Amino acid sequence: MASEEFSFTNHSHRRFNPLNDSWVLCSPHRAKRPWLGQVEKASTEQRPEYGPQCFLCPGNTRATGAQNPNYPSTYVFPNDYAAVHKSQPDCPASALAQVAGTDASDELFRVESTRGQCSVVCFSPRHDLTLPELSLDEICEVVRTWQSIYTELSKDPDVGYVQLFENKGAMMGCSNPHPHGQVWALSDVPSEPKKEMESLKKFNKKHASNSSLHACLLCSYTKAEEANAAAGESTNRVVLQNDSFMGIVPFWAVWPFETMIVAKSHVSNINELDALQIRHLAEIMQGLTCRYDNMFQCSFPYSMGIHQSPTANHPDADCCHLHLHFYPPLLRNATVRKFLVGFEMMAEPQRDLTAEQAASRLRALSPIHYKQNTATMADDFK
Repeated sequence: MASEEFSFTNHSHRRFNPLNDSWVLCSPHRAKRPWLGQVEKASTEQRPEYGPQCFLCPGNTRATGAQNPNYPSTYVFPNDYAAVHKSQPDCPASALAQVAGTDASDELFRVESTRGQCSVVCFSPRHDLTLPELSLDEICEVVRTWQSIYTELSKDPDVGYVQLFENKGAMMGCSNPHPHGQVWALSDVPSEPKKEMESLKKFNKKHASNSSLHACLLCSYTKAEEANAAAGESTNRVVLQNDSFMGIVPFWAVWPFETMIVAKSHVSNINELDALQIRHLAEIMQGLTCRYDNMFQCSFPYSMGIHQSPTANHPDADCCHLHLHFYPPLLRNATVRKFLVGFEMMAEPQRDLTAEQAASRLRALSPIHYKQNTATMADDFK
């Protein structure tokens, strides 16, 4: 055993995530174990272009009685079942006793009233087209809509952070199959982006005077990964890239085929993107999500979220760097997913293949959606 050489593809190791100051355990040899656990039902549903009973389709009546217009492209409306509301009473310190007891210590029991607003973003009027199946122009329209939302909400002094996200697929808790995302605008910066902001700020402070390293953690990371990709397959975690953005399996990825889209230049929020950068972002989003669907020839589920600078004049806004997280659960095929349980819940996250292995598999897939490939093949045989 002493003479055996360490292998990243065969031996356990931990990887550090500098974005949120955490570790992930990598156990690539576990991918070889037989699977007799939970098997999901594969998504084979063929949806129509228009769903008569769909609450999000154009012209339809929603559950609350409001009616959608016959929208021709991306459509935004207030969430009928919002998680937070703009108007609600303050929570006085005296109210804490109702849930924490009369002798509660504010070190142990803390609560605060949270205000905000939630919206739904229908990507397309088509009921049957998910994000990777939209045209490049249609995805650009989605990005421009995100920009408009961020701009408008930034004017509200009660909004401190705008979280844009999408849950794709029933496996990720999506309650309606019509392709859509959500916006939750909150008075304070939520926990996950706040942890990243603290790491970005700490890195900036440490390296501000270092001319050989960019003072932004993610600027430095993208430059390092570009060099790694050029160096060879064993260090290449880049799935696809263009002049403005990089789609990559992070070195510290937790989910099997987790990816991150990162701006190559220091862009703090989505509102700073010009027309060319919008198109470049749309290209990476389309190419990456097409590869997801092509992986197991299914509509690949995921949760996607955009992390960017807070609104208004937040003191740490300049440290922020625009990036998108994609967290997909599928592990071995369309019916076997990764569960974060046991050790992952009690100790730290763990994964069964390396980031390099995941990137290599994604990179090898076609950027053209498998449904389009199938249609082209069918035309060839006419």
